[in-house]
Amino acid sequence: MAPSLLIQSPDGHTKTVPLTGERLTVGRSSAAELCFPEDAGLSRQHFAFEYDGAEWTVQDLGSKNGTYVNNIPLKARLILKPGDRITAGHLTVVYSPDGSGAAAAPGVVVFEGESGSPSTSTVVTSLEGALSGQTMIFERGGTKTTAPIQALIRCGQVLAENRPVDELFQAALDLAIQAVNAQRGVLLLLEHDELVARAHKGEGFRISTTVRDRVLKEKQSILVRDTGLDDAFKGRMSIVEQKVHTFMAVPLQAKDRIVGLIYVDSSFILREFTEDDLWLLTIMANQAALKIVSALLYSAEEAERIMSRDLSQAADIQKGILPACAPKVDHADLAGFNAACRTVGGDYYDFFTYPDGRVALALGDVSGKGMPASLMMMRLQALVQVLTEDPKDLGPFMVRLNKATCAKCPSNRFITFFFSVLHPDGTLNFANAGHNPPIIVRASGDAEMLEGGGPVLGILPIAPYSEDRRSLATGDMLVIYSDGVTEATNQNYDEFGEERFIEILKANRNRPASEIVTVVTQALTDFAAGAPQADDITLVVAKRI
Repeated sequence: MAPSLLIQSPDGHTKTVPLTGERLTVGRSSAAELCFPEDAGLSRQHFAFEYDGAEWTVQDLGSKNGTYVNNIPLKARLILKPGDRITAGHLTVVYSPDGSGAAAAPGVVVFEGESGSPSTSTVVTSLEGALSGQTMIFERGGTKTTAPIQALIRCGQVLAENRPVDELFQAALDLAIQAVNAQRGVLLLLEHDELVARAHKGEGFRISTTVRDRVLKEKQSILVRDTGLDDAFKGRMSIVEQKVHTFMAVPLQAKDRIVGLIYVDSSFILREFTEDDLWLLTIMANQAALKIVSALLYSAEEAERIMSRDLSQAADIQKGILPACAPKVDHADLAGFNAACRTVGGDYYDFFTYPDGRVALALGDVSGKGMPASLMMMRLQALVQVLTEDPKDLGPFMVRLNKATCAKCPSNRFITFFFSVLHPDGTLNFANAGHNPPIIVRASGDAEMLEGGGPVLGILPIAPYSEDRRSLATGDMLVIYSDGVTEATNQNYDEFGEERFIEILKANRNRPASEIVTVVTQALTDFAAGAPQADDITLVVAKRI
């Protein structure tokens, strides 16, 4: 099997990556083959794996915080050995030359069941119990001590500092380990009903499912003074192998909400964790939980603010892409309108004028809504701009546009599109790619739907398209629209519909194009009667004059 790496990333997840090629870089930069942009402890280009023709090596790339191999600072290029553990920032990487060791390497935490029942070695309390012990005296070895009080003060000072959420997890765990003199520890956060290791000192933790469930579901803090005296743990091989002598698990509890747990243990046989340690760890975990919840809420709000700002800027960019106003031509009165149902949308319309007096009208509708549709809309606009320099035959024009769209269109997206060219003599050439049939309203009041056309853009690269033709007399008008017009609904979920739309166009056919747009949009507003806009609304009107 090929050499591989087991990567334990900052979010607590693990994955196996095969070592291929001759070089693999790791860092925060998107240019790194293994990119971890959220890990503030990594440099942009932190370290690299390189193949020297016979062996895989690792070298630091001048990083700020250094790279460690088996906890030893990496000073020069080093040939990797099976099981070597490379750490940098909050990242851990295990090297396996045959691909087997990495895949089987343990995660940070494994939950396992146990048999037997707890003995007098087990102590259970809760946050309420710890906080109500106002008269308790902290002792260490029979001697009163102020160390726990100092630990709580220190905890408050450290947690009060503004720091990134990932650093907060590690700071909270380090405080807990120092306060109770533990050797190892892990902070686990509940994310989508699963516990994820967000900070750890040590690895390969084996935590009882019973302990986990009592901490999370019953809000209990649990201390096992001596695993060798407890029937539930003394026979477990993982306890024996790791030489765990004493451990505690406490909830990360913010008011009545449990957001995770802290687990610490020690193999030091001359000292067991005490009830005072359990009370102290419980209170410190409560302080940490309150800060974590606050920090996560702030982080979510900040992300929402950034997203709102970015969407606002994207909307400004999109507005700049769409026409600010319709062009002035001698033989036609033109108007257009667009309203996205979200900050940005997937509808596109445009006008193109030519030296011989022709004017082209385009309208497209990208499937979906919001930012993904907006990005595809802007790409459609760029393609149309390139292909409309002199569209003499609209069939081949639409074929080229479809092929270019298929080349970059995601499998779950497509675009409906209508393109037409109005000549000074009233001739209308047009091609349709799956779009709503535009409407011609004659000066007499008759209406015609321009049915037919080819399939939507972005699905079949070899789809055929053809050009059709009509003629507009003086007073006739062409109306192109997106389905956001006819499929607009009111609070009873009734649709605006084609029939109502056509009647409004007929009744207002003698008005200027801009007034027709205003009448239609006002009719949509009145019809919706406060119901939210469900889709982008776009409308183009061209009257022959």
